[in-house]
Amino acid sequence: MTCNPPASARIHGGPDRHGVPRHDFSTNSNACGPCPGAQAAVRQADATQYPDASYTALRQQLAAFHGVDAARVVLAASASEFIFRITALVAQQGGRAVGLPPHSYGDYAQAAHAHRLAVVADTGDAPLRWACEPSSPLGAAHAGLAELVELIDSHAAITVLDRAYEPLRLGGAPSLTPAQLQTVWQLWTPNKALGLTGVRAAYAIAPMGAEAAVFQLDQLSPSWPVGAHGVAMLQAWTEPAVQAWLASSLATLRAWKARQIALCESLGWTCLRSDANFYCTKPALPDGLSLTQALDQLRSHGIKLRDTASFGLPGHVRISVQPPAEQDALRQALQQLTNHRTTQ
Repeated sequence: MTCNPPASARIHGGPDRHGVPRHDFSTNSNACGPCPGAQAAVRQADATQYPDASYTALRQQLAAFHGVDAARVVLAASASEFIFRITALVAQQGGRAVGLPPHSYGDYAQAAHAHRLAVVADTGDAPLRWACEPSSPLGAAHAGLAELVELIDSHAAITVLDRAYEPLRLGGAPSLTPAQLQTVWQLWTPNKALGLTGVRAAYAIAPMGAEAAVFQLDQLSPSWPVGAHGVAMLQAWTEPAVQAWLASSLATLRAWKARQIALCESLGWTCLRSDANFYCTKPALPDGLSLTQALDQLRSHGIKLRDTASFGLPGHVRISVQPPAEQDALRQALQQLTNHRTTQ
């Protein structure tokens, strides 16, 4: 089964042509952030100097943090940059298809089409296969992930597990064992968990025995893909105090999430199960009001939700967990929207 190419416009949460939303439920950044320790490190970064072109100290810190050899660490300007780079590698090697989950981040397909690779829903024979857990937009387990990993030995394929939301997991457990994780590429994007999405930096942990691919990916990278501020954030990410702050924030997010889901359900919205700091919901809208119209009207009130149509899930929105005051602003805006429709 071949999927259709994505639209030319790139759809993301966060700021848009209207500026920064006053109440932003559209991006999955940690609402408890920014992390004070990581933010201080970024502010203190020495932007007058180039980073070490080999990122020697940073690679060693990240390797020690994950308990792997430093040779397995690949630095990236962002998760999206790594997505495009590893797709380019597969294309150079003669790959013709990329396997995607039913609902997934648009840049996986965007990168595939940029390199003229087919996007297929049946991932079994694709030379590049994407997985994400907790998944986006659903925030759930990746169905069939363990079975997909079992195919690695019998197929010469690259399997990338996007772990952007693993640090923000509020429930459930990873589908893969520690041993299975060593057989896939693990893509990490700490800026979401730290509440610093404006700092662009990421990294990947290569599978054991993938030294040749690591070398090739480094050859495909421009010099200094990560600037001084990104280096500072990634170094702070490995610090015990920063990890302690993150662990504490998860307890807060769990309480906020329970309150927010109760609010949505009280309005008649159907909330789908999620293990992360976000979830999908099917809004209950007044008669005659489309989802697009509702989202536009909410945006005019300073509230932004994420339409999941671009994820292949029409009729729903992805909504990130926000503090109670933000939740109350959402409730008020929705009630005003409903009252306005009923009085027309």
